Amino acid sequence: MYFSRTFVVAATALASFGRVLAVPLESAAVEVRQDGEVALPDIDPSMNPVDALQELQSAVEEAMSHENCKRGPKKCTLATARVRKDWAVLTKRERKDYIKAAQCLRSLPSKGPEEWSAAQTRYDDFVALHVNLTMSVHGSGLFLTWHRAFVWSYETALRDECGYKGTQPYWNWFADAEDLTKSPVFDGSDTSLGGDGEFVQHNGSLGGARHIYLPSGAGGGCIKSGPFKNASASIGPFNPAMDGLGPVVLDLSDYNPRCIQRDLNSYAMGKWYTTANLLNVTIGAASRTHRAFWSEVQGRYPDQFLGLHTTGHYSINGDNTDLYSSPNDPAFFLHHAMFDRLYWMHQILHPAEAREVAGTLTLQDRPPSRNATVDDVLDMGTLGESHPIKDMFDTLGGDPLCYIYL
Repeated sequence: MYFSRTFVVAATALASFGRVLAVPLESAAVEVRQDGEVALPDIDPSMNPVDALQELQSAVEEAMSHENCKRGPKKCTLATARVRKDWAVLTKRERKDYIKAAQCLRSLPSKGPEEWSAAQTRYDDFVALHVNLTMSVHGSGLFLTWHRAFVWSYETALRDECGYKGTQPYWNWFADAEDLTKSPVFDGSDTSLGGDGEFVQHNGSLGGARHIYLPSGAGGGCIKSGPFKNASASIGPFNPAMDGLGPVVLDLSDYNPRCIQRDLNSYAMGKWYTTANLLNVTIGAASRTHRAFWSEVQGRYPDQFLGLHTTGHYSINGDNTDLYSSPNDPAFFLHHAMFDRLYWMHQILHPAEAREVAGTLTLQDRPPSRNATVDDVLDMGTLGESHPIKDMFDTLGGDPLCYIYL
């Protein structure tokens, strides 16, 4: 995803891209300066975040149309890439196919090592690896690309091990900020990932490393409706932030069968999923460098800013508030696909920063560690192939990634 000169996207290129994505596109001028940066779109900050996100998507599509033309013959192109879509636009059949595959992984036996004896299923293997690497893949230089590889490995497992023919969908946070219970992801229907948790009296959550208080909602207990009603977890919790979630376990040998809990929280979404915060990390001040983007999307907890990544976890709440075992909730992967989409957009709109790494090898550099480099390997354990960070930069790179977002 690199650009080196000023160009005008031809109408034919845009039309071709539009056919691939099954959406109409108009021809438009996309300027790229000599420093390699795309001339960023001018988006009205007063518009709602859903419309602002669509404006950003349009700018990304224009830039990608040109990039696809200049790449030359490759095994991964816009025509062959997997297209990840918003859960809300999937057909009922597509949603049910995804749900069936996710439930399939929860029925297959674990392939994990003996020391992870709490892992009972293939799905648990994903939770266990996330737990085992938590202190190195959060707040570190591995954060963005490791989670990209993690979601890719999950999507691949759904396809290769459970016969899924689709792609990993994402949850568009901004469309649900007013009332999460009405989201097609969480409305409790048979085409959702389940609804809220049963009501359990509790005292809310402490997010952002215990810096930020979030009030309780109308849930807190086991998922009460939909395909994942009373779905169980075997691993964790280790460090839950929601009051009443526990008791905690010590390690991955502690088998702890229990239900997955949620407390859908529109408070967090309304406060942080705003147009201002979206534009800040895509075309605003926090988008200018990779380091600024990396820092801002994770949150500024002492400043009472939860950040776009953490807000998603605390909007679902319950098991999603545990930094270690949050993948217990199947909604984790839709949330992280949306987060990856944001990273993808930033890379395309800021190509000169697209292959940069920020941060060290440990969570907030505790304990102190060296800076991450593009050659550091992203450990996928038994989930799939492990690759260096540099292999995760380009989603159209083809080795192994080959996908885009619509």
